[in-house]
Amino acid sequence: MRIAFLGLGKMGSPMAAHLLKAGHELMVWNRTRAHADPLANLGAKVAETPAAAVADAEVVMTMVFDDVALEEVLFKGGALKGMMPGAVHVSLSTISVALSDRLTVMHKAEKLTFVAAPVFGRPNVAEDGKLYTVVAGEAKAVEEVRPLLETFSRSVAVVAEKPSAAHAVKLGGNFLITAMIASVSESLVYAEALGVKPELFFETVNAALFRSPFYEAYGKIMLHPPKDAGGSIALGEKDLRLFREAAQSVKVKTPLAEGYEKNFKRAIEAGMQDEDWAAGYYKLAQDANRAAQVK
Repeated sequence: MRIAFLGLGKMGSPMAAHLLKAGHELMVWNRTRAHADPLANLGAKVAETPAAAVADAEVVMTMVFDDVALEEVLFKGGALKGMMPGAVHVSLSTISVALSDRLTVMHKAEKLTFVAAPVFGRPNVAEDGKLYTVVAGEAKAVEEVRPLLETFSRSVAVVAEKPSAAHAVKLGGNFLITAMIASVSESLVYAEALGVKPELFFETVNAALFRSPFYEAYGKIMLHPPKDAGGSIALGEKDLRLFREAAQSVKVKTPLAEGYEKNFKRAIEAGMQDEDWAAGYYKLAQDANRAAQVK
């Protein structure tokens, strides 16, 4: 298929590479041109603007940071008006429920189809082609793009025909990730203060209680911070804020999320916005405990 892929960051680049390896014709665009060069070496064509990238594409995929970045690509960059009638736009990013609903209407007005397909997984999971993709949209369009999503996914779950339902699931899932990180951070600080090595504590309770590869993976990240953040504090704050906004729109109270959001803001105020989401949150808990002990 003729595919346009817009957004070649830590997640987008490996996803686009999987599409190329599957034999699809790929036109790519990224705000920083250098990020497109490795894909050009693999056979992708590189466009100078979002509008140029999508002009001949049957399917357009976007993987950008947030609502603002997606709106810039679609509106200021001309991608929405530049798509040919009948094209399908697949939003792989984690965006707000409100923007997802608005884009659904706007795409219909342009005789386009909007499909939401946010993904669960860090950059290393994207490189391995084992993301978990949550999809929502018109059945015909979902059927058309599913084989494309499967090139970089271990599983694809169709949750609804209303696109924003997929974004709601993704935001809810990311809230649970934050809740896990927060509880593990607090328990590791607790264990260390009582003379138990954090790594031994974590291995013991995971084996006894959760038996979860997911907990195990995040525990390793927290205890042994990576050089490059797989997901940043800034990303975690953005997703949690969007989760709370979606909850507030349907008058659902989220007291746990409110507390986590305050911690994210504290971390950003401390200059930690680019640190790893999990390792940074644990560091914040450690710093708070040290400060309390000094008092």
